Amino acid sequence: MFLWAGSKGAQGSGHERRTIYQKIREYDILDKRKTVTALKAGEDRAILLGLTMILFSVMMYFVLGITLVRSYSDSVWTEESSCTVLNSTITTEINCTYSCGPDCWKSSKYPCLQVFVSLNTSGKIVRLSHNEETQDMSPECFYVPKCRKDYMAMHTIIMNISERLKMHQQVPCYHDPGERQDSVLLTRLYGRGAVFHSLFWPTCTLIGGTLIIAMVKLTQYLSILCEQINKIKR
Repeated sequence: MFLWAGSKGAQGSGHERRTIYQKIREYDILDKRKTVTALKAGEDRAILLGLTMILFSVMMYFVLGITLVRSYSDSVWTEESSCTVLNSTITTEINCTYSCGPDCWKSSKYPCLQVFVSLNTSGKIVRLSHNEETQDMSPECFYVPKCRKDYMAMHTIIMNISERLKMHQQVPCYHDPGERQDSVLLTRLYGRGAVFHSLFWPTCTLIGGTLIIAMVKLTQYLSILCEQINKIKR
């Protein structure tokens, strides 16, 4: 009777130990599953972040490509030189319109300042424009001010520009090396520096997004490789 009770107690204690061991194992498995789930969620967020950065950079490349880069590549005034101001006079008045409210437009005028310069590299006498936008809007005028109601304010702006050009007779200018244009520019809207700075941040975003995705994929590969090695050792 005693031996039977002793063997029964031993079996009970062994069963209790197995039960405790199973519970501990279940807790370990549950903790591992929670850890794996949290890691997988973090990896998914990182991949989503990387894809968003890549998509944003591609969109920026597209917008800059059809605006800034296209204007830069289409411009024929690519060679920088120096010019000597020969003449700076107001020749005529140009009509313009300004906004006076919603769906309200009124007419005004601004003086047309015509500037001729001598290209120092060739001695050719050409007309000087402020930039590509001015050349497209009014090829005969050096500068196109913002249209205003006050004519005297625009006249004062143009006269100040004329006086500065007369004071600084040697000015930098951009000309067409193929001599297809009979004018030169004082400044360019989009030069190499502007193009570089505009494309710099989208490029950084693209590289950053690509690196994030590559690091996540590398981490996943190394994790799978470690699991395979552990299974082989067991």
